[in-house]
Amino acid sequence: MKKLFILIAVVICILLLIKHKNMTWRQSILKSIYPLIMLKGKWFPGKKDIQLNEGNKQPAISFYSLQATANNGTLIDFSQWKGKKVLLVNTASDCGYTGQYEELEKIYQQYKDKLVILGFPANDFKEQEKKDNAAIAEFCKVNYGVTFQLMQKTHVVKGVSQHTVFQWLSQATQNGWCEQAPTWNFSKYLVNEDGVLVGFYSQNISPEKIFK
Repeated sequence: MKKLFILIAVVICILLLIKHKNMTWRQSILKSIYPLIMLKGKWFPGKKDIQLNEGNKQPAISFYSLQATANNGTLIDFSQWKGKKVLLVNTASDCGYTGQYEELEKIYQQYKDKLVILGFPANDFKEQEKKDNAAIAEFCKVNYGVTFQLMQKTHVVKGVSQHTVFQWLSQATQNGWCEQAPTWNFSKYLVNEDGVLVGFYSQNISPEKIFK
């Protein structure tokens, strides 16, 4: 019985260490085990986890003709980012990959003079983003220090409700080569300084790996 009490006490201590003040238990646990979740993508990436524009195929529709609404309601014209790389990511707060917010912010701080990061919150995968736009922004700022641009909550999977930006990213008739829609939360697309989509990276690929 004494051993059982000791075990319970140890478990309680571990849980108290894991729990983050501004996160649910689920979010806290997922953040703690995030490094383990990423091991598969680090050591055994799948064939479709990284897809590159090896032929430097040009878009049929200009990336700079696109627009999207920021988290605060401001309409953003993508033409302002000519000459910069743009990394577009579909995000969620209650996902095992939510820890990528921290990596994305780190990358942004390191390269923000020549890199734009756009986070598109979406509730498309297992309803892992149920918050509204204001709550999403607060969660990202408080728990991950996010300062890169967050957009309004939207839909990123293929279908009638898919955001026009993700239509461009996942239709070869628009971007020139890529047909890959997000496979899960934190799928990433990299557009170069000339508005060419150069790569797709699944949720299994660390954002930091893209810029190594």
